[in-house]
Amino acid sequence: MIGFARVLFLSFVSALLAACSYPWNDPYPASQHQANIFYSSFTERPKHFDPVQAYSDNEYQIIANIYTPPLQYHYLKRPYQLIPFTADQIPRPAYFDKNDRLLPESADSKNIAYSVYEIHIKPGFKYQPHPAFATNVDGKLVYVPLTPEDLRGIHELREFKQTGTREVIADDYVYQIKRLAHPRLHSPIFGLMSEYIIGLGDYAQKLKSVAQNLPPGAYLDLSQYELPGVTAVDRYTYRIRIKGKYPQFLYWLAMPFFCPIPAEVDRFYSQPGMADRNFSLDWYPVGAGPYMLTINNPNRQIVLERNPNFPGEPYPSEGEPGDEAAGLLKDAGKRMPFIDKVVLSLEKEAIPYWNKFLQGYYDVSGITSDNFDQVVQLSGTGDPQLTAAMERQGIRLQTSVAPSIAYTGFNMLDPVVGGDSERARKLRQAISIAIDEEEYISIFRNGRGIPAQGPIPPGIFGYKDGEAGVNHYMYDWVDNAPQRKSVDYAKKLLSEAGYSDGIDSASGTPLIIYFDSAASGPEAKANFDWLSKQFQKINLQLVVRPTDYNRFQDKIRKGTEQLYSWGWNADYPDPENFMFLFHSAQGKVKLSGENASNYSNAQFDRLFERMREMDNSPARQAIVDQMLEILRRDVPWVWGLHPKDYSLTHQWVYNRKPAKMANNTLKYLRVDPVLRENLQRQWNRPVVWPLLIAAAVLVLGLIPAIIVYRRRERSGALTPVRGGV
Repeated sequence: MIGFARVLFLSFVSALLAACSYPWNDPYPASQHQANIFYSSFTERPKHFDPVQAYSDNEYQIIANIYTPPLQYHYLKRPYQLIPFTADQIPRPAYFDKNDRLLPESADSKNIAYSVYEIHIKPGFKYQPHPAFATNVDGKLVYVPLTPEDLRGIHELREFKQTGTREVIADDYVYQIKRLAHPRLHSPIFGLMSEYIIGLGDYAQKLKSVAQNLPPGAYLDLSQYELPGVTAVDRYTYRIRIKGKYPQFLYWLAMPFFCPIPAEVDRFYSQPGMADRNFSLDWYPVGAGPYMLTINNPNRQIVLERNPNFPGEPYPSEGEPGDEAAGLLKDAGKRMPFIDKVVLSLEKEAIPYWNKFLQGYYDVSGITSDNFDQVVQLSGTGDPQLTAAMERQGIRLQTSVAPSIAYTGFNMLDPVVGGDSERARKLRQAISIAIDEEEYISIFRNGRGIPAQGPIPPGIFGYKDGEAGVNHYMYDWVDNAPQRKSVDYAKKLLSEAGYSDGIDSASGTPLIIYFDSAASGPEAKANFDWLSKQFQKINLQLVVRPTDYNRFQDKIRKGTEQLYSWGWNADYPDPENFMFLFHSAQGKVKLSGENASNYSNAQFDRLFERMREMDNSPARQAIVDQMLEILRRDVPWVWGLHPKDYSLTHQWVYNRKPAKMANNTLKYLRVDPVLRENLQRQWNRPVVWPLLIAAAVLVLGLIPAIIVYRRRERSGALTPVRGGV
């Protein structure tokens, strides 16, 4: 009996110890233990994976690792530098006049009628395995045509039994550029590109006319209609003709908008019944890059796996100063990608995500305001350092200034804060001084930002550091550092504008300023309260009008706002990508452009149109300086801040470097899955002694019952049987 209890107890302990071989809180299946996988997360469903429509950060973080535009950014060098991806070299534009005569590279932009970019693609790039390429023994496509009946029982792309591939060719790049004009796709860059790519606007009109005569959703075969400005020369060469001179066009060639899309894939996804099953490029992208999307479950998980047909790339062998010391060149020359699979899990809440990172189940993490003090402490000189707890876990901190700006805009069409009168200008200057960005960065961003002196962030040509880059309308240079002008000076400007002590001298009534925002929640309210206090410093009243995002967008489009909060992330590292936000031709209300403040200045426009056609040079810098002086004087924005990005990386992740411009960064990363698993076990050891005690108590409690039961059995067996003869 005692032996039976001992066996029961030891069996329980053995089962318990067996269960402890891996942490109980491991969110991943046992099949992934020590697998060469990179783990991270996403917070909301990416809307578009189709490269002609995708434009958001959360979309680019995925598709940039799938598609193969001709160019890419060097992963390590700063300032950002374009290098070939599928192209064999960086294309050099040829310039022609209106009589089609070739001009020298030094030709005046006024004489350039159009530019020609000839792009040569390296042979050997092949698409990921996909049913759109599957062929039979006769070379005919297996899954074209299909009927809805053929699709019966098929609900996932992997349920198509056959796949195929083929080489990337020039025609695929031409086809994708044509897709910018597709009447059903609504590309966000169509308007801009139609200003430059010859014939693109007319091509869109032609496709629209053709589509109107097709059944709804029917395949529109773009290969049947020529686009004059884009042509294939041979299997690996294509040309793009651009109106005038547009040096920034090279940057667009590094974006997924200009990646290859084969006509077979477009035709495959255009078949009846496909859209009903989410079989589309928006759900299942098809590329020739290092990774392919294999699972798209936006309510749970997105998975990328190594594309077996990717030819590989060598890891960079040079970078910027400090990269070698940081270990970023140890893999120089080795073939990429290093990681076999990328698993991204949905995490809507910050706390569960942060806990999983600390437990080792996510490889990288950002830092929120809630956990900032747990992670970072500032040195005596104000430099961020990891806390001792983070250092004990071997976590690494990386910081970088984002190529972006967060700002408060004035609606320049507003009769009070807008316009080019000296009165309105001084009012805007006074408000800009009163809003203490340094205080905001300290309170709400834990010091993660630098006050903006204008629209151009650090790392972009045209930005100047030190006294040369200071906005002297808002700052003085004191003790070798910028110092915000005083509130008294802001009040003086306000008085000169006719608003002494916040009273409108014309009407005798208090001046009320209205601020529109799409932000909501407790954090937004704290921001609004702080902003109101900034206005109170100069005796102005601020009325905050929070609203939902759609209503906010509608106000911006119609120009019914007065002040608003906004931001801009660089598409490419050039001042033109920030300065165009003030170009009259981009006015939001009049022309539906990106100039949300509706700023208009003829002198600025003339300088902008010169600057955007110039290569980087001292002459271009001089023009940028003039443009900045105009903007700082006119103050269409409260210049706000350039965010500082803080990111954390576990010690088993290698080669990670902040690279905002280069979104195709997964191929550079390497992980040590054995080290990760060992540390996961160490950090997540189950506390089993309470269970052992409970088991012992349970077994001991069973012993009396077992004794009684066994005695009854024995006594029953010894009782004589009664009966008669």
